[in-house]
Amino acid sequence: MLTDRRPILLANARVIDPSRDIDGPGDVLIADGVIRDLKRGIGAAGVPEGTDVVNCAGKIVAPGLIDMCAFVGEPGLGHRETFASASQAAATGGITTIICQPGTEPVIDNSATVDFVLRRARDTAIVNIQPMAALTKGLRGEEMTEIGLLRAAGAVAFSNGHTSVMNAQVMRRALTYARDFDALIVHHTEDPDLVGEGVMNEGEFASRLGLSGIPPAAEAVVLERDMRLVALSKGRYHAAALSSVDSLDILRRAREAGLAVSASVSINHLTLNENDIGPYRTFLKLTPPLRTEVDRRALVEALASGLV
Repeated sequence: MLTDRRPILLANARVIDPSRDIDGPGDVLIADGVIRDLKRGIGAAGVPEGTDVVNCAGKIVAPGLIDMCAFVGEPGLGHRETFASASQAAATGGITTIICQPGTEPVIDNSATVDFVLRRARDTAIVNIQPMAALTKGLRGEEMTEIGLLRAAGAVAFSNGHTSVMNAQVMRRALTYARDFDALIVHHTEDPDLVGEGVMNEGEFASRLGLSGIPPAAEAVVLERDMRLVALSKGRYHAAALSSVDSLDILRRAREAGLAVSASVSINHLTLNENDIGPYRTFLKLTPPLRTEVDRRALVEALASGLV
């Protein structure tokens, strides 16, 4: 049976294309599954006969988004989420590529598991799914994985999940090996000893609530160490989720020094601060924790400037 391949015109849209620095009103003409034209007034100038015209009424039309930090259940935790269900949710939100995290059962720390993820996703998902392999075996932070073999098998980056690699020698060695394979290391920066029993940002508000606090230094200490190890190894590095002014200062200095480093920040930390916890809203217990309003504003500015 032939597939309906009639041209589609997305009219009256807000077109955003970062690759061409486009952000404004326009139309998008799609034919044979390919974008044929993108400019203002395509509809008024005339379109091929039989074209389906969709009036976007100012809604955004943009390239597919990439979720770099998706915790999908497969393999082993399919009761939580599968590639099929995760991909359906992603597509609904305009996400066309998912980078899945290695904290599954078993951990994605060998070539066979990487191959399983790719084959399973190919057979069941409706968006692109790529695996981020474990940086250390079993995510224990003690012995690095076979970065070259995992890269060859299809891993797009390497992470230790929600935990930091606290052994500096292991981290240095991993950065060095990753450099040789042009692999990206994505690291969660949080010192578990400084975190301790903390559940929210350390400060006056935590004291008023009678809750244990997590100082910004818990993040900054690990990030500062990592920047020095990147300088030694010349590897590629991405800080998974920053939350404080101190961390942004460290990142800025590293970028100014020419290091191949980058960072991301969660939408929670861009839109909320510690005051939103209010009367013990436990669903706002996050890792890293919500910080002060000063930190939140600094994160927004860092995103706007391109630092994040």
